[in-house]
Amino acid sequence: MSDSRTASRRGVPPPGRARGIADLPDVWIRYSPADRRRYGWRTGVMMATLAGCMVAVGLAENGSGRWWWVAGVGILALAAALDMINRIRGRTRLTAAGMEFRTLVRRRRVPWSEIAGIEERHRTSRGGTWTDLRVVRLHGRPLAVPGTMTNRMRDAELDRKQVAIREYRSRAAAAPTSTEAAGQP
Repeated sequence: MSDSRTASRRGVPPPGRARGIADLPDVWIRYSPADRRRYGWRTGVMMATLAGCMVAVGLAENGSGRWWWVAGVGILALAAALDMINRIRGRTRLTAAGMEFRTLVRRRRVPWSEIAGIEERHRTSRGGTWTDLRVVRLHGRPLAVPGTMTNRMRDAELDRKQVAIREYRSRAAAAPTSTEAAGQP
């Protein structure tokens, strides 16, 4: 294999070519293994608590009405668990063409040309303040970026992810289109 092809696979442009968006290697944005374990434990504790509530209601309530309560709490627990697993497993891939969002239940691609900006969203609840990144699109509603939710203040990992997304976006905006690269007006 020639040196130029080997170098381009490593993300280094061949000699005589400037580094553009197509030369960047794909980058995955996801939770670290420690974060996945931490959120997994939180999900497990929440599920154990809701299972305890289901057992308590099932044993305390008399008659056929208790099964409605058990089923209601069970559906709530299942929905909450699936939401957390979907968040934990979610990841984003930055490519030359755009962003690819992958979660447990959905895949979505957003080209760089449709992205107007990246913003931080802060939500405050009884459990604290949660921060995540959102893609603001030119047309349509903003989309949450999988793998970026955190409850830590001034999280360096979230800042690193935001810088990576903005760097890819700025390189995509500066990259010539295919007609400009071919020398056509």
